[in-house]
Amino acid sequence: MATLAVFGGSGRTGRHVIEQALEGGHVVRVLARSANSIRSSGAGLTIVEGDVLDPAAVDRVIAGSDTVISTIGQVKGSPATLQTDGIRNITEAMARHGIRRIVSLSGGGLPDPANDRPKAADRIIRILLRLLSPRVLADAEGHLRVLRDSGLDWTVVRGPRLQDKPRTGTYRVGWVGVESSTTLGREDLAEFLLRQADDRSFVHQLPMVSY
Repeated sequence: MATLAVFGGSGRTGRHVIEQALEGGHVVRVLARSANSIRSSGAGLTIVEGDVLDPAAVDRVIAGSDTVISTIGQVKGSPATLQTDGIRNITEAMARHGIRRIVSLSGGGLPDPANDRPKAADRIIRILLRLLSPRVLADAEGHLRVLRDSGLDWTVVRGPRLQDKPRTGTYRVGWVGVESSTTLGREDLAEFLLRQADDRSFVHQLPMVSY
């Protein structure tokens, strides 16, 4: 089993990534501002207290890991470039430690012109996102540029509107407007993120996961 470095593990999706990784027998190293924010426990879990914007803290989590899974993103009060700067710290630490595989979570508003075929509703959602949450989209786009420039084996997994519902194990993987819908459960999203730790089918791609 792999040793996974998890960032964003205290979030609503990240906590499921940790739970499922431990259930699957993986060793998990997670960065959190407070150890109390991580609900999981067990012999396979190491919690490093710190901030993703602190390169030294990030380095401590990356050291000894095989694969990185990031669910960091904008929340109320976040710095404008949280995801971009956090991913930069992560990829730089990965390069220092010789780790190549990183899976990062983003939203369906992040465009992939080569593969997306947005329908009218998808276009409206993207227009609203640019109008109402331009900082979130700009940060997502910045983090993608960092990954593309990193030379690493990255995958950006995009999700639609997320729901807190039990895992079904049944979902579609496609692109915006192609084999996709507008909802997905967080537990199913976590399952797909974990699968990418070993699956190289989507290296340097931005798959959209949905029901």
